[in-house]
This record gives sequence, structure tokens and C-alpha cells, in this order.
Amino acid sequence: MRILVTGAGGQLGATITEVFSSRADVHPFTHATLDIADAAAVTRVVSSERPDVLINCAAYNDVDGAEDGAMDALRGNSFGVLALARAAAASGATLVHYSSDFVFDGTALNPYTEEDPPRPQSVYAVSKLLGEWFAADAPAHYVLRVESLFGGARRRSSIDRIVAAMREGTPSPVFVDRTVSPSYVVDVAEATWMLLTTRAPHGIYHAVNSGATTWHALAQEAARILGLQAELVPVRVADVPMRAKRPQYCALSNARLASAGFVMPRWDDALRRYLDVTM
Repeated sequence: MRILVTGAGGQLGATITEVFSSRADVHPFTHATLDIADAAAVTRVVSSERPDVLINCAAYNDVDGAEDGAMDALRGNSFGVLALARAAAASGATLVHYSSDFVFDGTALNPYTEEDPPRPQSVYAVSKLLGEWFAADAPAHYVLRVESLFGGARRRSSIDRIVAAMREGTPSPVFVDRTVSPSYVVDVAEATWMLLTTRAPHGIYHAVNSGATTWHALAQEAARILGLQAELVPVRVADVPMRAKRPQYCALSNARLASAGFVMPRWDDALRRYLDVTM
């Protein structure tokens, strides 16, 4: 299988490249070597590389910055995806694109499924939803929603910052009322591989670790695993001034992924495996 990875210099892209390189013919492209918003460059690279699969890990992730920089968010999260989808369609390649829990409004009482209607609450969220729609321009496509990514060597996640504060003995503010389904990049990579190699039905999948937690409970679990004393400062979403609105409850159900043949490990198991590697 010949795979082209965009955004290969980032947290998820670097992990996808590392995990897949021993299994397939992987051609990684960073933002410096391929700007996905440059449609002509995308067409040229795809025509030259002739991949079987296009995996898009490139993204604009400045949630608050998008409120003032809408065009940057749309270039990175929407129009770039459209360029990739059209190139995939023209070449007959399968497109894999990663989206976000932010497409939902966070007012649900139960984990969101792929059938729940999106209701984005910020410019960033709108750009991610548009990216999902544009990805569908490729007849063979997978859109994998992930959230609260952790792991990988290229970017410090919220979990890394919380653990660093514990080790330094400094207070760490954590949300007590924001519920998430964390996503370990290694598990996301394995879920992606399964979908591709089993030729699972195309469409949207929630590729998050199983279960849900608040950031406060997650931090407590990290402290327990590491045997550290945690000085956690409980905060509420409403008490933190942020330019862009965040969805407060964003647990995602990954039942569709399980029915396709891949059961994601629980978030606390994933956290333990990650911390075992980084200890």
C-alpha cells in the first residue's frame, strides 16, 4: 500500500508515519513541503506520488486565534481538505481526514454518535465541519473524529502539561465540568490502519478511546498511575475567559468503529500505556 501523509510533522502525522512505515510504503509531507491549501501543489504531488491512500493530518488548531483569523482556519481545515479530496477523487485514492469533537455544541446528556447533528459554536468548529463535508468529495473517504489528543513526540498535550506541573510540584488548573473522550495517537493510528486494511464502510467514525472523563478526573488518574501528589486547582468552563466557545460535554461514542471491527481501549488504559512510555 502506497500512502501519502500530509501534516507529517505534527503530533498525529508523525505517529501515523512512524506506525505505518514498517507496514506500507509511506511518503510523509510536512507543511513546509506541501501546503494543502495550495490546490495546484496538491494536484502536482498526488499526480507524481500516485498514492493508494491520502492521509491528511494537516490542520489549523488555534481555536481562539480562528475568531480573528477565519481565513487561516478555513485554508487549513476546509479548503485544503477540498483540494485533497478532489485530488483523491481524480486519482482513485482513498482519503483519510481527521476532524474534531468541536463540531458538536456540547449540550448533550449522552455520548455523541456519528448520527447526531453537528452544531458548531466557533469559527474553528465551523472550519472543521466544512472540512468533513469537503472530504466527502472523495468517493472513498474516511472522516475520523478525535479529541483531546495525547501522545507522540512532536507536541506537548494538555496531559503532558498537567503531568509536568505534578512533577514540579506546582498547581495545575483543570476543568471539573468539561467532559471528553481522550484520544491516544497510537490507538488512533491503529484504528486508521484497521479501517484501511479491512476496507471498512466509508464515512464518519469516532476514533476516540472508550469511555469519558472530566479533565479533573483524568489528572487524578495520571497522579495515581505515577504515584505523585497532585495540586489540582478545580476550575469551571464558565469561569475561564476564552475567545472561542468550547463544547462542555463532548463524550463521543465509538460504537460504530467497534462494529467495524476495532474496539478502542479505554481512556485510562491508554493513559497508563502512554505514561509507562514517558516515565
